[in-house]
Amino acid sequence: MLIGINPILGPEILYTLRSMGHGDTLAIVDSNFPANSLNGNVIRLDGIDITSASKAILSVFPLDSFVKFPALRMEIDDQPKKINDVHKDFIKCIKNLSGKNWKIGAISRKKFYDEAKKAFAIVQTSESRPFGCFILTKGVILTDGSVWIK
Repeated sequence: MLIGINPILGPEILYTLRSMGHGDTLAIVDSNFPANSLNGNVIRLDGIDITSASKAILSVFPLDSFVKFPALRMEIDDQPKKINDVHKDFIKCIKNLSGKNWKIGAISRKKFYDEAKKAFAIVQTSESRPFGCFILTKGVILTDGSVWIK
């Protein structure tokens, strides 16, 4: 255990998050996502839902202010503008932990798969709600510990 570090963040995920650089992406996905067939760097958070995983990750993960959408959600097939409950929970985590001004974009399921292939890593949760898949882009931390806001 470490002081101030969410216990969900074990050694493997902490190492991965710390190894990422500015502009690298991290996919956080639900239990049905084909993570292992798309990307060789998969970290499993069995028994953890998207909300808990997002809260833990966002407690140490700076978002990227150099991109339009530092957070992306997977669109619902044939309903790209619909925001379901898992999307609402993820957006609430971003707003509460990273700040209210961050924009969350949306990409189709097919495009999400393509982006997940290129991600630095995929964190697979036990989330069972459909379309509970998200991508975060890592930002820059300044010497005083604050996140660089462009």
